[in-house]
Amino acid sequence: MDKMFLAFFLSFSLLVNVSSCHSMDKQTDSAKDNTSQTAASPILPGAYQIGEYLPYLKNKNIALVVNQTSLINNTHLADTLLSLGVKIKKIFAPEHGFRGEADAGETVKNDVDKKTGLPLVSLYGNNKKPTADQLKDVDVIIFDIQDVGARFYTYISTMHYLMESCAENNKSLLILDRPNPNGSYIDGPILEPKYKSFVGMHPIPIVHGLTVAELAQMINGERWLDSNKTCNLKIVKVKNYEHKDRYVLPVKPSPNLPNELSIMLYPSLGLFEGTVMSVGRGTDKAFQVIGAPDTAYGEDTFKPVSTPGAKNPPYENKVCYGVDLTKQYPERGLKLKYVIDMYKKAPDKEKYFNNFFNKLAGNSSLQDQIKKGMSETAIRESWQANLDKYKLMRKKYLLYKDF
Repeated sequence: MDKMFLAFFLSFSLLVNVSSCHSMDKQTDSAKDNTSQTAASPILPGAYQIGEYLPYLKNKNIALVVNQTSLINNTHLADTLLSLGVKIKKIFAPEHGFRGEADAGETVKNDVDKKTGLPLVSLYGNNKKPTADQLKDVDVIIFDIQDVGARFYTYISTMHYLMESCAENNKSLLILDRPNPNGSYIDGPILEPKYKSFVGMHPIPIVHGLTVAELAQMINGERWLDSNKTCNLKIVKVKNYEHKDRYVLPVKPSPNLPNELSIMLYPSLGLFEGTVMSVGRGTDKAFQVIGAPDTAYGEDTFKPVSTPGAKNPPYENKVCYGVDLTKQYPERGLKLKYVIDMYKKAPDKEKYFNNFFNKLAGNSSLQDQIKKGMSETAIRESWQANLDKYKLMRKKYLLYKDF
């Protein structure tokens, strides 16, 4: 690593004992935007604070759980740590792979990273949880992945299984925390245990209002790991961050979340993955358009095509009719109106929902409520009591000033 580059990042670091659950940095009181802050107070993800965690890694064998978002400016965390002499034994890859190029649901295979020569071990597919054998030559696992704050975004499921494996094999997990771009609100139904799956593992709302480190503390604190175990968890917090802050991601977190609008709409439009509708996979407006090959759905059009991050998308090479949300730039928040409106327009309502919808919703009641014609307001009221309980629980695990 270039000496000036290292000096720059170390200048932002405070040397602390990261074996404690919380890092020691102070939070400022004013709201900040990472696109407009002064150089004196930028939002700094945990990975940037090299001085906080580098001493902890000395003389230890390290595994990384990382992807294309695991950057310090334009340099990958793996390259940074290798240049500093950290002994990295392997890289675990989540959904979409180490370089973030695999399509949603596509099998991620074990491989060797061409740049570093490190073995890549898939945590997506049949092997979602590191085995004892895969961890036997490792002392510390580092988790550094950018999340988007929606329960069905699978990086947090990968983190859950990672915590479980660490607990079972007496390994330490170091989380380098990053801001939540949808962390300024909480919304949606709480997942019911019956609907637990890889797209929803915890009894939390669709929009949970937590960073990955805060969620990890909740998983430990609420004893959600198998056999009520707890993970030996260490955290490097984000500096100069509050939940109300706007944070624009410097790199797309997955192939079909290309920009801030798609990330903002994802909690609402993700539910369409459980319907007959396309959300624009295979276009340059993924999770910003809604449609299907029927003029009943609207006047805006798009045509999905196969791309490296969206192979064989729904309605490939067919013109879809519906709504282009880039034309109206909707307000931030979870909106049911999109799913409800398209259901009302559906020519064949019996085929509108598929078996995946209830897993994404975390219950069967939301589908039933939409079919019965309940208003969005009435549906929201049915969530409120459980949301209020969740909000009280959530306060115990916050690392940053709330919105």
